[in-house]
Parts: sequence; structure tokens; C-alpha cells
Amino acid sequence: MIENPAPTLPASPEGTPVDVSHHRTIRSFVRRTGRTTVGQAKAFADVGPRFLLNYTGEPMDFAAVYDRSADTILEIGFGMGEATAHIAALMPEKNFLCCEVHTPGVGALLKRIDEQALTNIRILQHDAVEVIDHMLAPGSLDGAHIFFPDPWHKTKHNKRRLIQSPLIAKLAARLKPGGYLHCATDWQPYAEQILEVLSAEPLLKNTADAVGDGYAPKPVYRPLTKFENRGIKLGHGVWDVVFTRV
Repeated sequence: MIENPAPTLPASPEGTPVDVSHHRTIRSFVRRTGRTTVGQAKAFADVGPRFLLNYTGEPMDFAAVYDRSADTILEIGFGMGEATAHIAALMPEKNFLCCEVHTPGVGALLKRIDEQALTNIRILQHDAVEVIDHMLAPGSLDGAHIFFPDPWHKTKHNKRRLIQSPLIAKLAARLKPGGYLHCATDWQPYAEQILEVLSAEPLLKNTADAVGDGYAPKPVYRPLTKFENRGIKLGHGVWDVVFTRV
């Protein structure tokens, strides 16, 4: 799930707060409060130097960042990192570049990285929109995950939703041919918007075209989180949308 930043964030080595705000139409987050636990703070100190990346505004060299050549998957908004760590452990042959501005969430994922001895994750604690704009070259990604972004339930707030045509056009351009974009939400009106927006992008093709409603079966790599399980027990649906780059 896409989480949101604490009011005070750690500074980068250059002295600039990692959550640098700029005026734009779409952001990958909104501001909310949150507390970092002792364990998460320890993970920042012990594990952070190896797995946290600085926002440079320059195109990334994945081979240099991960010290290997491998398929690279972008994740936008990983929440507390439960699904991220699960998928990274399931697919150690792939690199995962994970964007999240919420400090407790970043600390939680660093803690999971340490506990599970994961080596294929790197974290950018920065607005994913700017990362896409300035640090990801066209045709550089093999996949992208956006799981449970903020649905902005009220109609007057729908314009704040992350998944809109301008962002999807940018993401599609940064996927390699055959690369995929996987979105998931538990809010049906947002699922309908996601399906509409992705279907309108000429660089993308729905993997579920043969299915009547256009939604994909849940891919085996995406785990059921505690949040999702709770929703299912309450009768909430979950919709997966998976498109590939043509």
C-alpha cells in the first residue's frame, strides 16, 4: 500500500531532506504522521547505508547500483514492505527499486531486508514521480508494481489519485518491450479508473484481454497481506490489473 511521510524526515548526505516537495499535478504521496520504532531506527543506522539510495536527479546505472546485470522492477509505495520483501525473496534473480517517502515504512523494509538477508532491494526515499522523471531512462525497466495506492474515495478528490494518464504514459515509456505494469486495489471505483487509464495508453496491452471484465487473476508472486486478508474477511474485493509494454 502506498504510505505517506512523517512530518520530520532524515536528511540526505547532501543535507537536503529526502522528501523534497515541489508543486506538481500528481504526487506519489500525501503527508501523514507516523512514528519510527527503535528497531526501524536501528535498521536505518545498520542497514540503511547499504540499501538506501540518494536522489540525484541523474539517470541510474542499474548494473552499478546492484553490482550485477538483472531485470529491474520498480515499486511505487511499498507501505511497511511486507509484500516487497516477500516478492524479493521469491525472485532473488531480479532487482527491486522501491520508492516510498514514509519513514516508518522505509525503516520497516530495511528491518525486513536485514532479517531475511535480502540483497536485491534498493530504496529511494523520495517522490516516485520525480524518480521516474529524472532517474529512469526510457526502456530501462522490466516491470513496475503499484499495490494499493491511496484511493481518494471522495469524487472531488479523485484528481489526486496517483494512477492517471500522464504518469502511466511516463511509466509505459520506461518499460522495455514485454515489460509489465501490475496495479492492485481494493476499491472498485479506483479499479475501474485504473483499467480505463491503462487501456487508453497505446504503449500498453491488457494481459487479461481474454477475460470478460479485463481484470487479471492475482499473480502468484503477490502475497495476501494482513491488510488485504482483513478486507477479504469483511467482504471487500481486490482487483489486479496487469498490462504489458507492446
